[in-house]
Amino acid sequence: MPASSLPPPTKRQKTRSNETITKDLERQITAAVADNASLNPLSDLLVIALNASDARDMSKAIYSLYRVFVVIVSSNKLAPGGSDAAKVVRKWVWERLDTYVNLLLGLLQDEEATLRKSTLEILFSLLKHLSTSLTKSNPDNQPQFHFSHFKHIAQALLLCPLSIRHGSTASFAGKTAPDVREHFVDTWFTVHDDIRWCFLREATFILSKYSSADHPNLLGNLLSIMEKLTTFPTDPSELNAWWVEELGKKPPKPRNGKADEVDGEDEELRDVENEDEQDDWKKFFDDEPNAKNMKKVMGVQGRTHQLTFHQSLHSLQAHRAVFTRTWLTFLPHLSSISTSANRVLTTRALNIMHRGVLPHLTRPILVMDWISACVDFGGTVGLLALNALFTLIKDYNLDYPLFYTRLYAFLDRDILHLKHRARFFRLTELFLSSTHLPASLLASFVKRLSRLSLAAPPAAIIMIIPLTYNLLKRHPALMGMIHRTQDPDGPFIDPFLPDEANPNITNAIDSSLWELYTHKQHYDSAVSTMARIFEEAFTKPGYSMEDFLDHTYGTLIEAETKRRMKKEPALAMELVKNPFPLASDEDVDVAVQDGLSELWVFG
Repeated sequence: MPASSLPPPTKRQKTRSNETITKDLERQITAAVADNASLNPLSDLLVIALNASDARDMSKAIYSLYRVFVVIVSSNKLAPGGSDAAKVVRKWVWERLDTYVNLLLGLLQDEEATLRKSTLEILFSLLKHLSTSLTKSNPDNQPQFHFSHFKHIAQALLLCPLSIRHGSTASFAGKTAPDVREHFVDTWFTVHDDIRWCFLREATFILSKYSSADHPNLLGNLLSIMEKLTTFPTDPSELNAWWVEELGKKPPKPRNGKADEVDGEDEELRDVENEDEQDDWKKFFDDEPNAKNMKKVMGVQGRTHQLTFHQSLHSLQAHRAVFTRTWLTFLPHLSSISTSANRVLTTRALNIMHRGVLPHLTRPILVMDWISACVDFGGTVGLLALNALFTLIKDYNLDYPLFYTRLYAFLDRDILHLKHRARFFRLTELFLSSTHLPASLLASFVKRLSRLSLAAPPAAIIMIIPLTYNLLKRHPALMGMIHRTQDPDGPFIDPFLPDEANPNITNAIDSSLWELYTHKQHYDSAVSTMARIFEEAFTKPGYSMEDFLDHTYGTLIEAETKRRMKKEPALAMELVKNPFPLASDEDVDVAVQDGLSELWVFG
């Protein structure tokens, strides 16, 4: 008889007893709230939850406590005011609620996936009920947000306290559980404007309070959430989703005087806002902004640090300000400790910098120093930083001295083997597209790429050849580099100075592209075929680099295997039994026999 999957009778009886006790305690507490009686059974129910070791028992206990606390909050038991006895009861209930919330925060790191997801949903549901109760108790009936409860949620998502459930073994090592992070991002962070604003604000505070040395996964946890933010609002009309529904009410217009402050957020945002108010010589040449357009862009108007919390949620500028403050606090932490983990985080941050961060900052120039330092770092980090640096130069008028000298320094042997080389070639073509660049500088880039192609993989050479063709086509002054010949009787002397760091004085304009000419005999047919384009007339309009940036060894091999053969190779029609007769000739002296021929004896 197969073994039963049910627990032993004693355990079933104990489980059934716990379920019964939990339901009885929940009924007693609900009735006590309605009758204004003693809430002491709440402690017993909380003890059951704290001592639960089975995931199923824990789930039933936390849901039972959730329903009980919702009843208590909805009945205004936690509202301020009342008699001395009511204050004592309220303090006692708050202590039990804090214990319950701490239990939930630890369950976000529990090994049971169902518990993790349920816990996060309970925490945010409690946030909604607590905020609604706070709004009802406000004498001015202004929408409120329960910051103290949300601070606990933000800290649990970033600092990741361990689960206190008996028997649970956390396996995330201080990192946010992937399913918890995805559920938070997809359900709240990228959907509700109030949650996003408050989380960014709390994340800035956590970065300032806690050291990344004591919490090594803090930066990674925050970046894992920030890089998922793809729905940042760009227009005031997009501020229309609220987890706490009362916050969707249109706020009053900001008054000229000092507005009510919210938990010191003014000090956090005032520095960023004041940067916009500094005297700037470029403003003298700018057109006066249209008042109608400014109102459309800004939404709720007023200095950001003088807006109330409710007004800030409806102000696009306030959302950008808190977003800016978070990134300005986060980025220096990546440079404070030079470790391999921080370099990985820096690479991830730079991957989204040009499209997911810079467009939403109040002043993108504020990250100029950090990006410039990443460019100077070189390697993959510097390569990715070039993209953000170019965005600052093109869209925000950044003046970066010796830009082409720094770009020229990236042209080394490693650049052709990096994962992000396609992005580098795409940017390089864009940087060198201006017809106002001196021919000596352009010749240095073309010559350096040609020299590097001698030790480059075929996929990289396929990128270099069309890029060189496009540069020669766009800048006719470089055509002499493919027509220059050497004296056949004299020694070959290349005037190019490969070790010169300044691209303007490398003498590349007096050299030739003999390196590309050698690729006519390359072992890969795709490379040898492309190398012959320099012998033809330059009548093509130019190559689209996007057609050559995705080549790898895999794509090259696939292209060869799918190539149609125009002419079948010659094959022997008759089987030759003895192709090496010398090896089988018995009359020949053994010493005369070829050892290699002996290995090819058939039959």
